[in-house]
Amino acid sequence: MADKQRYGSSGDIPGRKREYETIFILRPDVNNDQIGAVNTKVRGIIDTGSGKLIKVENWGRRKLAYEVRKQLKGVYLFWRYLGDPGLVEEIERNLRLSDAVIRYYSVKVADNVDAAAATTEVTDESFANASIPAADEEAIATGQAGSRPFGDDDDEAGFDFEEAVFGTSDSSPRRHD
Repeated sequence: MADKQRYGSSGDIPGRKREYETIFILRPDVNNDQIGAVNTKVRGIIDTGSGKLIKVENWGRRKLAYEVRKQLKGVYLFWRYLGDPGLVEEIERNLRLSDAVIRYYSVKVADNVDAAAATTEVTDESFANASIPAADEEAIATGQAGSRPFGDDDDEAGFDFEEAVFGTSDSSPRRHD
């Protein structure tokens, strides 16, 4: 049986690819290894489908606008890649089969993109960092994300609120008559 290949529209230029963006949401309780496994699977599909990965970002745990598969939060991942028309269908098929994925959405960004001219922002280090979620949205809002422990004496890099409002501690208040 011959390979099943999906042909694009008549407007496609031979040798050019389409640019896609895919955002998928994972369950909030997934660990970094599970995120890495999903990322590796999607990257493998792009590589075997003669696509080119341009960008991968982990947007972290965020609150969903509405409940999806009994989840109120999810880990958001953003992918930008070049590929043939059938590539996005294969990626979505694999995301649908994954238990960790609760939602996905793909959009065609551009037609007829020269794959040789497209620059990739993905290195091995940035791809590995995509399996580590960013700070939780609630932790950022409450100021707990990346905060230093109380009593840390390293004030050189931080903003001193009291100094900004009341002035330095060694200056005495001056009266202007």
